[in-house]
Amino acid sequence: MLDIRSRGRCEINIMSVSQAAVATSRSGSLKVAAWGVLTGILTPLGQPLLDQFAVAPGNFRVALLALPFAILVSVLVRGNAVNPPWAMVVAAAATMVAFVCAMNAAIWVDGQLPIAEKLVRAMFAGLGGGFVGAAVMALGISLLPAGPREATAWLPMLGVGTLAGALLAVDSALNLDPVWVLYPVWQAGVAVGLTMALRRADRS
Repeated sequence: MLDIRSRGRCEINIMSVSQAAVATSRSGSLKVAAWGVLTGILTPLGQPLLDQFAVAPGNFRVALLALPFAILVSVLVRGNAVNPPWAMVVAAAATMVAFVCAMNAAIWVDGQLPIAEKLVRAMFAGLGGGFVGAAVMALGISLLPAGPREATAWLPMLGVGTLAGALLAVDSALNLDPVWVLYPVWQAGVAVGLTMALRRADRS
């Protein structure tokens, strides 16, 4: 009986945190952005950890690097009471797939550009990867029960995700390793854009 009560309190606390994260207040958006920055810092720091587990380079390794941000996205999605618990798993999976698609898109764009300048190539590759990553996330989360169906609801997230991708040029120029500028800013912007889309779905 005591275990059931404690488990119930834990579930209530998780719900209250996730609901506060998607609150309509400015402070709520700032908290989401702060968590996005934190997950963005943890993303490149996960590479040495994967090296210790001998995870071979490839899409699976890239997907694992997205795990901190995927957890944040799943909590934000669960903040909407309409979404069932399994929606958290789907949202996390969509985020990890989006991360892989973004990386592959950036590599593909870089390979297609007939430009020798490294910074210009990095900027366009980042723009392409940022857009693809945000678009795949939007597509996956829009299919959830409480996911916004209108394309206009996702425009802020797509816009911020695309523009923030250009920060890949900054990372390339400054060789910022292991903490890059791209991931904290991109993940913070996309997280806030996601909350805006979820709020719009709540009001519709």
